[in-house]
Amino acid sequence: MPQTAIRRLLCGVVVLCVTLGANAARADIVMVNVGNAGNAADSTGYGSVGYNYQIGKYEVTAGQYTAFLSAVAATDTYGLYNIDMWSSSYGCKIERSGSSGSYTYSVASDYASRPVNYVSWYDAARYTNWLTTGNTESGVYTFSGGTLQSIADHQLAGATYGTAYFIPTENEWYKAAYHDKSAGTAGTYFDYPTSSDTAPGRDMTEDTNPGNNANYYASGYWIGSPYYRTTVGEFELSDSPYGTFDQGGNVWEWNEADIFGDGSSRGLRGGSFAHGSVTLASSYRVSSDPTFEDISIGFRVSSVPEPGSIALLVSGGVVGLTWWWRRTSHGGRRSPGTTRSSGVPTPAVRRRRTRRGRGE
Repeated sequence: MPQTAIRRLLCGVVVLCVTLGANAARADIVMVNVGNAGNAADSTGYGSVGYNYQIGKYEVTAGQYTAFLSAVAATDTYGLYNIDMWSSSYGCKIERSGSSGSYTYSVASDYASRPVNYVSWYDAARYTNWLTTGNTESGVYTFSGGTLQSIADHQLAGATYGTAYFIPTENEWYKAAYHDKSAGTAGTYFDYPTSSDTAPGRDMTEDTNPGNNANYYASGYWIGSPYYRTTVGEFELSDSPYGTFDQGGNVWEWNEADIFGDGSSRGLRGGSFAHGSVTLASSYRVSSDPTFEDISIGFRVSSVPEPGSIALLVSGGVVGLTWWWRRTSHGGRRSPGTTRSSGVPTPAVRRRRTRRGRGE
């Protein structure tokens, strides 16, 4: 066989393996359907979504993020790993070993099912790209030279990729958390993402109570050292009307909202283990620099599936080979100004966080 043909075959095998790794990761993410397309917004103006979609039943876990790092970050060109994940007492206990070019990653078993933290908005975007294409730089989010160039329309991306994964828009996140599914397309919403208009409690023994509980700060951490965050879905009777868990508490979750229209501040919703119950309410929204990473910030994914996507997976080798030849750059590093924070955020809440890093 000619050497050129051999090289092409080997390239195809490598990319197919990456693709299959992303496929396995997708299978590990449980999604729930969010229907009632065209539902009305609530009085705040949020929540209306004109199409059916899916959203993660749970927050992305440390175990799932470890699989991502293992697949794409042997060199970690884009700074997807934060050392505080391991070294901070509040970290999700993902450990990196080795040297650049041969980094390996592992997660402590008792943290694997707890939400990942210390992830930026860009980290979340690249994670969803990987789920979509097997490549961190292409998918719903197009990066070039390490810089975000564009964000695809979610519906169009679903048609393009078979199933497209992405950070939820603010309306997608809001609807999944607060909209009353039984109301159809009417603009009926709950105040909290636990299918309730009453602020949640913090009772983890839900076999003896009716639910409506979450992990948030109230005169101290509900779960102290070393975990701070529950395993995802711990409050099994406190799901949203569409069946999501922990959209209130545990960790703040990134959404796609571009607060100032220039990409400098992205939305966060849902509160965290380090903030009070008021931050869980539908009326509460904050934002932060998309490079910001913190003990209390994580994310969940959304998707728009396209019928027939299984057929695309069967032809994954051809698709993967196409990706290989079309890729012209691995991109650059994390955007300038990236900061990492290992400090505990004050339980006192703020309606908008726009700081670009520690010390500002």
